[in-house]
Parts: sequence; C-alpha cells; structure tokens
Amino acid sequence: MKKVEAIIRPFKLEDVKLALVKAGIVGMTVTEVRGFGRQKGQVERYRGSEFTVEFLQKLKVEVVVDDASVDAVLKAIAEAAKTGEIGDGKIFISAVDSVLRIRTGDKDETAL
Repeated sequence: MKKVEAIIRPFKLEDVKLALVKAGIVGMTVTEVRGFGRQKGQVERYRGSEFTVEFLQKLKVEVVVDDASVDAVLKAIAEAAKTGEIGDGKIFISAVDSVLRIRTGDKDETAL
C-alpha cells in the first residue's frame, strides 16, 4: 500500500477530485496548507502598498491506495492539477505498513 500526497492549487481541487473518482478512488482527505517552493511567495498590492506574501495557500490531497493503483493515481492527479506554470505543486509517495478501519475492524487492503 502507498500513501499519495499531492500539494495542489486550491482552484484545481474539483478537477483533481473528478479525476481520482474516474480512476476508481473512493476516498481522500483534503487539508488547507500554506507554504512556498521555487516561487518564494508573491508580491501583492493593497491600497497602493506592496507587500510580499511568503506562504501561499495550497491544498494537500491524500489518498491511500494499493500498489497496483499508484501509477493511475499519479497520472490522474498530475494531469488534473497541471497549469504549466510555476507553483503547480508536487506529489509525494510513501509506504503504508498497515491500515485499520475503525468501524468494522477490517485491516490492510480490505480496509481501503
């Protein structure tokens, strides 16, 4: 099992959600996050004054999938979240040792 974490632009959430559902993913977690990468924030103007927003608002989408689904999930997220401009985000993949569904007691693949 793998955990796929994607940092995406907030306005791309609906596109990513639809792409994941189309790829057969039935559950996900979305968290509002703030950070910066190569773009190092951005300069904004407010009432004639310039100021730098150092931490940009992004969303973190997390899904846990079986090993066979990882490539399809990566492709779905990457295609749906891409604008072609700096700040599109990143996708991280990590191993998941075990999963337990609290309600039923199902473990590992049956809990997904």
